[in-house]
Amino acid sequence: MFISNAFAAAPAQDPTGGMMQFLPLIVIFVLFYFMLIRPQMKRAKEQKNMIDALQKGDEVITAGGNLGKVVKVGESYVSVEIADNVVVNVQKAAITTLLPKGTIKSI
Repeated sequence: MFISNAFAAAPAQDPTGGMMQFLPLIVIFVLFYFMLIRPQMKRAKEQKNMIDALQKGDEVITAGGNLGKVVKVGESYVSVEIADNVVVNVQKAAITTLLPKGTIKSI
């Protein structure tokens, strides 16, 4: 009657096509990849190569902190001599560090 109808204004056109909304998300993902994912994949690959190269006579440190010499290498287990005539079997994944030869004698 005396009140005129109110119509909504036309939506504003985004000149960038909405790409600017996703730019921060893309930047965060790229930083996340280069700062966290890629270095972790590199470390895992080095660990796998070290475990595959284990052989009798290598000196290693286990995840539990035991220092010893590899006596026997099996498919999924390694026998490690941690003292004279004391041999323990550990999973290959529990070997964390391969030490240079002669480390045990120098300790």
